Amino acid sequence: MRFSKRDHREGSSVRLPMTSLIDVVFLLLIYFMVTASFNAREAQLASALQSDQQGSGRAADLQPQILSVEVDGEVVIYRIGERVFTSRGPLVETLSRLNKEAGVFVKGSSAAPVEAGAIAIQSCKDAGFRKVTYVPAS
Repeated sequence: MRFSKRDHREGSSVRLPMTSLIDVVFLLLIYFMVTASFNAREAQLASALQSDQQGSGRAADLQPQILSVEVDGEVVIYRIGERVFTSRGPLVETLSRLNKEAGVFVKGSSAAPVEAGAIAIQSCKDAGFRKVTYVPAS
């Protein structure tokens, strides 16, 4: 097979028809826009930025409870404000009497075992809290 000199020019570039390329890109764009499906679950999610239309005194004004998990010697203690608990039963009972709309923060200390943090989180869930946030020691 013999090639002519014009086929081997240095610096030659291949020219593609841009009109066809643009048509293909737009067809792909339209295809993906039409076939995309938006989950109903995503549409039902609440926005993180909600405005307060009703004024003050709503649930958004409430501060979340803070449940601290600490170690005193060999004993794990759970502290809510000034109240101190060493067992799970009284802790769940006290948590169930608190306002649940604002949520609860479980704040673990660096000396507390992982099991104590898990017990605190489960106690909050058993008491009826939906918003439970774990804050590790820094």
